Amino acid sequence: MKKKSDKEKDLEALKKDFEKAQNIFLTGFEKLTVQQDFELRKTVRGAGANYKVVKNNLAEKAAQGTPAEAMMNNLAGMTSMAYTLKDPVALAKALTAYAKANPSFTFKAGMVEGRVIEVKSIQELANMPSKEELIAKVMFLINSSAQRLAVSLNGVARNLAVVLDQAIKENKFTA
Repeated sequence: MKKKSDKEKDLEALKKDFEKAQNIFLTGFEKLTVQQDFELRKTVRGAGANYKVVKNNLAEKAAQGTPAEAMMNNLAGMTSMAYTLKDPVALAKALTAYAKANPSFTFKAGMVEGRVIEVKSIQELANMPSKEELIAKVMFLINSSAQRLAVSLNGVARNLAVVLDQAIKENKFTA
């Protein structure tokens, strides 16, 4: 059994996690094997996030006064949390893919950018393109417009050169 001082340290550490993390997904992991849990932790790390098993009472106490407080009500069963400071879409994609492969892994609640979201919204978030994909699309649009402008400007100069060349050939213009 843990000492009271150790429990207080755990509470403070969890409170700091809740204060700094803007993207949190609470999950249930009942009936996962050790190997499945290892794969889950590996998946979460691959998405650039952290994963932690939490006690429900401890999580409720630690979340008091933080944006995560609203999603901590009525927690039951075994609870874990995956949280990140970075891209919530990458984490949602990783967790959703893992949940499809392991039906005993379930979502309980979620918070994205400090706002609590419904469980069904996690699936919608997972279907969004990643930040890198969106940046690539914007860069493509910017590049294609610039490329079209360059081709158009080049076409005007090319057409002028063709007209001048024809005029010189027909002796209508002397250089």
